[in-house]
Amino acid sequence: MAKKAVKSESLGDRIRKMREAQDIELDALAHKTGYAPEYLQEVENGKTAPPVGFLIQISRALKIDSSSLLGEAKKKERRKSYSKRTRAYSYQNLTPDSEDKHLWAYLITLDPKKEHERVAYQHEGEEFVYCLDGEAEIQVKDTNNIIKTGESLHFNSADQHTLRNLIDTETKLLVVVYAP
Repeated sequence: MAKKAVKSESLGDRIRKMREAQDIELDALAHKTGYAPEYLQEVENGKTAPPVGFLIQISRALKIDSSSLLGEAKKKERRKSYSKRTRAYSYQNLTPDSEDKHLWAYLITLDPKKEHERVAYQHEGEEFVYCLDGEAEIQVKDTNNIIKTGESLHFNSADQHTLRNLIDTETKLLVVVYAP
């Protein structure tokens, strides 16, 4: 007898479930996060893959650990299946169980010659980015900052910022976010 395939719960499904479990309307979540209700709806419906900053804002608004949004399990195979979140990069939460903390760390892997759609992100707090391998351009406001292996950048994450891989191979970044 063939086993029936089990569909894993999407990121959007988990966000909707957690929001509804706390009896928070979409408009109220939009107000708490600064994201438009339409954008939140797109994420919940699986039409948009959100960036790391989005997960930080949502997890803070819902008072949950961001790793629970990613559906991270203890098994490595399952964790890998949840690491890819956008068309241009993947990320892994390095600080699970930190919902009540102010500091979060992520391992970001940028695909070769990719940028995250040149959409400017911003969220409360500060960011520290350390280039583990490769070369990336981080635009903060109107300033283009290029960091290479072994270099870092610290900035106010409330300023609009974008990220782009400048080389033909993957770039790996350690990103530490402080949110007050």
